[in-house]
Amino acid sequence: MSIAIENFVKTIYKNGKRDKNDTKPGNIAKELGISNAAATDMAQKLAAKDLLHYEKYQALKLTEKGTKMALAVVRKHRLWESFLFKTFDMSLHDIHREAELLEHQTSNFLADTISAYLGNPKFDPHGDPIPNAQGEITTVDTSITLSQALEGKSYVISRLMSDDKEFFDFCAHHGLKYGNTLLVSKQFLKNKMTQILINNNTIILNEDFTSIIYVNANE
Repeated sequence: MSIAIENFVKTIYKNGKRDKNDTKPGNIAKELGISNAAATDMAQKLAAKDLLHYEKYQALKLTEKGTKMALAVVRKHRLWESFLFKTFDMSLHDIHREAELLEHQTSNFLADTISAYLGNPKFDPHGDPIPNAQGEITTVDTSITLSQALEGKSYVISRLMSDDKEFFDFCAHHGLKYGNTLLVSKQFLKNKMTQILINNNTIILNEDFTSIIYVNANE
């Protein structure tokens, strides 16, 4: 399959997993930087290949075949991110950018080899789950957004859901990394801001950040 097709089904899959995004052609077009007409045309072509279900003005839904393709691409992407992060200590933004290129040039054999070398990780450095070789995600997501966290409780960062360089630079500077622990000291509900304590530093984050930082309770 072409890179354009792989990116299209992957974007449908990823958008479908986000709370604030749906999979209508217009949203997919915006995500991929293409016109609405081009997205609709691609959707119709992929529907003919049994990769997705298309109905005019409705959200796009992947078929079993389309989901399998999307998960294969996601697996390769997240394995490359894990490899680049571990091997070269690259930033979270840089590993994402490079993995976007490498995922389309990677055979299943190489993906399996990378996975074995890394110890078959379940999550990438952003905290995103890595599908196994059968295209299955075997982990259960119990995380919540930082905006939903309770005052006075300690949490472990489980996911940083963004592609933005400035966001990752900010997170790296303040120790907001996958697996690190923080304390929610105050929720400013009216102003949609959250005050946290991490590495003995107090930080106040707005909703743009707290809606894409995911945490699990620190048991």
